[in-house]
Amino acid sequence: MKDMTAQEKKLWLATVKNLGISLFMYSFLLGILWLDETFVESLKGQLLHFDDAAWIVGIPASVIGVAYILTIRNPINYTGFYAGICMSALLGIQFLLQGLGDSPVRYYDSVALYFLVFIPFQVKSIINWKQTPQKEGKTERFEPSFLSVKSMLLSLLVFAAIVGLDYLVGTYLLPKSEEALGDRFWVKFISGVMIASSVLANFWLIYRKNDSWIYWVIYSVAGILLFSILGNIFSIVLFLFFLFINGMAGVSWIKSTPKANYGWLICK
Repeated sequence: MKDMTAQEKKLWLATVKNLGISLFMYSFLLGILWLDETFVESLKGQLLHFDDAAWIVGIPASVIGVAYILTIRNPINYTGFYAGICMSALLGIQFLLQGLGDSPVRYYDSVALYFLVFIPFQVKSIINWKQTPQKEGKTERFEPSFLSVKSMLLSLLVFAAIVGLDYLVGTYLLPKSEEALGDRFWVKFISGVMIASSVLANFWLIYRKNDSWIYWVIYSVAGILLFSILGNIFSIVLFLFFLFINGMAGVSWIKSTPKANYGWLICK
C-alpha cells in the first residue's frame, strides 16, 4: 500500500480533529443531561438510558455522525465518508436492537436502509470524491453545485413517492398499537419525510449537490417535530444539534459555489 500524500494526511487529520470536537460536544451534552436528571426530580429516568443497549450504541453513532458532517463541510474531504460508513453501521445495529425483545415494532426496514442503501451510497461518494477532475492537462478545483430545474423537480417527485410509500407501509403493515404508532397520521407522515430526506441527502452528496444539505435540514427539522410529538427530550436536543451542524455545512458549501453552478436557483 502506497504512502499517503501530504494532502491525504491533511484530510485525515481534519477528520480526527472533527471527531475530537464531536466527542467534546457530546460529553458536554451528556453532562448537562446528567445534571438535569440528578437535580430535577421530574426528569429522573427520562433523559439518559444507560440500561438500554440500543441507546448505548446510539451514542457513538451520533458522535461519529457529527464528525462525519463536520468533515464533509469541506467538499474535497472524502475521508469523512469513512466515518459516515461507521455511523450507518452503528445506526443499523441500533435499530436492530430496538426491534428485539418485547418491542412490538421490528425495524428491519430501517436496518436494511442503513446497510443496503446508505453504506453503498457512502462508498460511492468516496469513489467519486477521490477522483481528480482534469481539464486541458490541469487539475480543476472541486466546486459544489445545485441541481438543474429538471433534476430538482424529479428529486421532489421521488421525495413525495418515498413519503407516500412509507405512509402506506406504516398504515397497512406495521402493528396497530400506540407504541408502534400505526394509527397516528402525523407520526407516520413525519417519519416518511425523515426517510425520504435522508435517502436523497445521501444520494446527492455523491455528486456534491448543495441540495443534499437542504434535505439534511428537512431531516433535522422533521426529527425535532417527531420527537417533540413522542416527548423524547434527548432526541429533540440531538436533532437540534443536527439542524445547527447541517445548516452550517450547507452555508459553507453555498459559499464555495460559483454563481454559474446555482442551477435551479437561476431565474431565466
